[in-house]
Amino acid sequence: MTINNKNIDNLFYIFVTSHLIFWTLIPTVTNHNLPLDTIEALAWGSNLDWGFNKHPPMSAFFIEVFFQIFGSQDWAYYLLSQIFVIISFYYVFKLSNEIHKNKYLGLISVLLIETIYFYNFTTPEFNVNVCQLPFWSLTAYYSWKIYSGKNIKFWDCFLIGLFGALGFLSKYLFVYLLVSIASLFIYLIIKKDRKFDFKYLIIIEVFIVALVPHLIWLNNNEFITITYGLARTGLEQSSFIDHIKFPLFFLGKQIGLLIPFIFLTWLLVKKIKFKINFKDKNLLFLLTINLLPIVLMFLTSLITGSKIRSMWMTPFYLFFGTMVIYLFQSQINLKKLKSFMVGFLFFFFLSPVLYAYVSVSQDNKRTDYPGKEIAMKTQYAWSQQFNSKINVVLGDEWNAGNLSYHLKSRPVWEGIVKREKLDQLKDYMCLDSICVGSR
Repeated sequence: MTINNKNIDNLFYIFVTSHLIFWTLIPTVTNHNLPLDTIEALAWGSNLDWGFNKHPPMSAFFIEVFFQIFGSQDWAYYLLSQIFVIISFYYVFKLSNEIHKNKYLGLISVLLIETIYFYNFTTPEFNVNVCQLPFWSLTAYYSWKIYSGKNIKFWDCFLIGLFGALGFLSKYLFVYLLVSIASLFIYLIIKKDRKFDFKYLIIIEVFIVALVPHLIWLNNNEFITITYGLARTGLEQSSFIDHIKFPLFFLGKQIGLLIPFIFLTWLLVKKIKFKINFKDKNLLFLLTINLLPIVLMFLTSLITGSKIRSMWMTPFYLFFGTMVIYLFQSQINLKKLKSFMVGFLFFFFLSPVLYAYVSVSQDNKRTDYPGKEIAMKTQYAWSQQFNSKINVVLGDEWNAGNLSYHLKSRPVWEGIVKREKLDQLKDYMCLDSICVGSR
């Protein structure tokens, strides 16, 4: 088969379709229950607001849209997660093609990141980390269009502001990408172009306007999501040694996660040799969107002594393949392509096989929780006492969230059990730390 642009496009679409099918089908078949974060988002989605106790609202919004379409069909939420992944892959492919001016290298850039743990094994669990992925790639892509274009266009600025806001409303750590891109634009304005285009203000205006409802919610709820996020870092309990220990742990884990990626890169290049030219406009952009957010995260851990959880880094490596291929483009040995593809296919099939094995062989995971059975027993016990429909559930997001998802009446999750909440119900029944009721 002759390799041309059309064939490469077809290969890309075959790849993303295969990814979508595998990572939708395998968890659907092997898991008994949806993962924790997905159930949490479903609980929040049953009672949509502009924010929740742990996170901003976007993950709950998208999952509620799917619930309104598909209901309590587990496969739909695995599919939702993969849709978010392949959208991000598409814009990685698109930006890579424009930077490399070579679709062949663009395809390799995407195949490389498929080997990173965040874009295979963890993707069945739709959560705030996965929710960031398309907005991370879209924000980077439209920033590139402004950065590389001769004229700044209104719609590019509008879309950066919009996608940047949606990413931030998915998870606050999206700010690390926004700060990195803003730093690049400031550099261009001050050091290079020496002029300010007022279209840049469109980005800021759209971003702020999109955030206003959430900011109002934050103020009305005592900034609870920010408090939760800080608590997750362990910042309040940090000691002097944590300022050294946690940054080193952070670096070690990042290197470990990239081992398959590094191995495939080694298979592809003649020798590890590259030169960094900061005057190279393309390279400067790639370093900014890839390395600067990681450096900022490392500095956060170093300065504050906070613990950086591995999953927080999910969107940070989307354009790593693009950057590495750009650095080694003169060293790529196309004669090694067969070895590269063998290595890629090995990791591509290994990840879903391992996921299926873990899912089937272990029976104490969240995805083994008997959510449907507990919902059926709860409904039976309720029907013995009351004629009304269950439309409220109280308790933690996991246990109460499972009831909200599995009960046919889809009761609204209204937080933890409190006496004043129970007093507002016409009928209610409590089982352990969960209560269901009717208004």
